Amino acid sequence: MAERPARKAPRPHSARVVRTERLTPHMQRVVFGGDGLAGFTTGTSTDHYVKLLFGAEGVTYPEPFDMTRIREEFPREQWPVTRTYTVRAWDPEQRELTLDFVVHGDEGLAGPWATRVRAGELVRFLGPGGAYAPDAGADWHLLAGDESALPAIAATLEAMPDGARVRAFVEVAGPEEEQKIDSDVEVVWLHRGDRPVGEALVAAVRELEFPPGRVHAFVHGEAGFVKELRRLLRVEHGVPREDISISGYWRLGHNEDGWQAAKREWNAQVEAEQEAVSPTA
Repeated sequence: MAERPARKAPRPHSARVVRTERLTPHMQRVVFGGDGLAGFTTGTSTDHYVKLLFGAEGVTYPEPFDMTRIREEFPREQWPVTRTYTVRAWDPEQRELTLDFVVHGDEGLAGPWATRVRAGELVRFLGPGGAYAPDAGADWHLLAGDESALPAIAATLEAMPDGARVRAFVEVAGPEEEQKIDSDVEVVWLHRGDRPVGEALVAAVRELEFPPGRVHAFVHGEAGFVKELRRLLRVEHGVPREDISISGYWRLGHNEDGWQAAKREWNAQVEAEQEAVSPTA
């Protein structure tokens, strides 16, 4: 049998940093622009994401930048690594792409980078991906997430049709992490304090009196609380799988490389466990 040809890596976009802004003590905004975004487009999804490419320290890649060539000619440990971030905003007229980064000091890769990057620096990224947009046919909407989901939740609220019934919950460290969102929807800000991430969020959704009718839900953030809310929605409230956009953006104790490697298997296991006891199974 003939061997399949190697799959060609997607061609990345390139952009220049236009400006940066510290939104809250732990949220940094970076705006990208430049002619390299001429081919960048988004659709109707409000959870669009891109994968930033970070080159290995001390390694220079040949131009034009080509991921397929890099994977063929460089050892794996010198391949660029990716970090995934939600598109907070895309302005096609100004050709500006806005990403918000959660920052915890020197922890991680992308957060520290976002705090020190300067205007004019070159950035490459893949994307966009994304699949969720609020369903205008739903009777009401549930949005729930932590800081990592805040850009998508904010973008969703700003895209909601007038008069939509929405229950929105966002868990952040404290009141200093709240953000202004250009929407008439009231956001319930939950302050974590010293509690484990997601504890306040799960409690708030559990205590919510669900309005009548069909709900369309968006639940994203740390994988542990996402698992609990998936069970709450699917098993206890019987919400159909197709009416929920739900995923763990990250997981305590894992960097993105480790979490992405295990995520598909973890999600499948969680879904199987919950389907086994779901009344709609």
